Amino acid sequence: MRRFLPGSLRGQLLLLMLLTLAVAQGLSVWLFADERELAVQAALGQEAASRAANVASLIVEAPEDLRPAIIQAANSPLVRFTLDPAPTVDHPDHDGSGRAAAQIASQIRQDPAPEVRVELHRTSDAMPPMAGMPAEMARMHMAMRDVQISSVEMTISVALAGGEWLNVVTRFHHPPYQIGWTAFATFAISATLIAATLWFALGQLTGPLARLARATERFGRGEEVEEIAPSGPHELRSLTGAFNDMQTRIRRFVDDRTRLLAALSHDLRSPLTALRVRAEMIDDDETRERVIGSTEEMQSMVESTLAFARGVAETEAFETVDVEGFLSDLVAESETTARSITLESVAPDMTVRVRPTSMRRALRNIIENAVRYGDRAEVSTEQHGRLAVITINDQGPGIPDTDLERVFDPFVRLEGSRSRDTGGTGLGLSIARTILQSHGGDIVLSNGPEGGLRAIISLPVA
Repeated sequence: MRRFLPGSLRGQLLLLMLLTLAVAQGLSVWLFADERELAVQAALGQEAASRAANVASLIVEAPEDLRPAIIQAANSPLVRFTLDPAPTVDHPDHDGSGRAAAQIASQIRQDPAPEVRVELHRTSDAMPPMAGMPAEMARMHMAMRDVQISSVEMTISVALAGGEWLNVVTRFHHPPYQIGWTAFATFAISATLIAATLWFALGQLTGPLARLARATERFGRGEEVEEIAPSGPHELRSLTGAFNDMQTRIRRFVDDRTRLLAALSHDLRSPLTALRVRAEMIDDDETRERVIGSTEEMQSMVESTLAFARGVAETEAFETVDVEGFLSDLVAESETTARSITLESVAPDMTVRVRPTSMRRALRNIIENAVRYGDRAEVSTEQHGRLAVITINDQGPGIPDTDLERVFDPFVRLEGSRSRDTGGTGLGLSIARTILQSHGGDIVLSNGPEGGLRAIISLPVA
């Protein structure tokens, strides 16, 4: 069902309005046709009642020997008159027939007014042919009998002087539904005018929403986004203003943290340098080496922390790059590990918007980890919808399932499954995930079915 609906809010609202208009127009036509049917039936019933009253008046005033001729002349395929000793309507009171009976009685010139009985009911049975009907009229009657349509049958019984009853049976069919071309033309013109008006009006609503959505997506990827000029209804203007304020606050927070870390770096480097100089003056060789080792470790942690902060607050400009070319260049740059990296099943013509230096740093970190701890790195790419997926497999022992998420925490190193001789501080994966998430992507680790660790990286396609 959803695949047949327009994807945009503008299209869905327009379709809803047009469907509502179509349903309303259909109901109007149906109600009008029903009222027309009732009006036509009332007119036909009144005409039949008047005809029965006129024939009854003629019979009352005519000599008895002329009555059969009057009856024969009055008969037609849809109206039958008979003179019988008993009434066809065998009960005097019938629901809804009082007005017709009174109308017939008032038109018959007889004093006192005769008893009139009227009965109405629906029927689908064909009316039997009239005796002595001309050939042409008989063919017409047979053609009418072949059409299966519902009819309303009116039976009238009028008491005549002398004890006889004039029985009248008449039928009138439901009038067919007639919808002229004017109804369709009216609907088409109304729908066109409403659609054009709604399209313009909804554009004033969905246009600012679309711009806000694009700006939010870019901001979520870490791109610089200029303030959006408020436009549209009051609610949209308020929403745009709130987005601009949020963007300003987040930028201010990141900038303040970056300046704080830069100041901290400057303040820590000076004492560490002085400590290193003093350590060189220690006479005892063993003590001197231990102090220098501790100082270098502290220096490395400071530099790694600053690198981690730079991964969060990077200000490099975004560029649109081809994934295949970007990965090929990255592998070629890794001269010492290029032989251990296999680039396979790369999806062609797939582009992403990234900060090239930051993204190169994140991917290199993950690939080199795969080579360092798993001997080889097998890199492949594919596109899933609006995501570019980069998969990196190694041939190492993997890591416990309980630690798959914990390895992304800063300064976490799994000494039980990773080498102790790497010299790392446990920030590599933290920096990589931070950079990927700043691009609107993510990284997920899992153990391969045949061993080794698998890193699945997702990035929005450009």
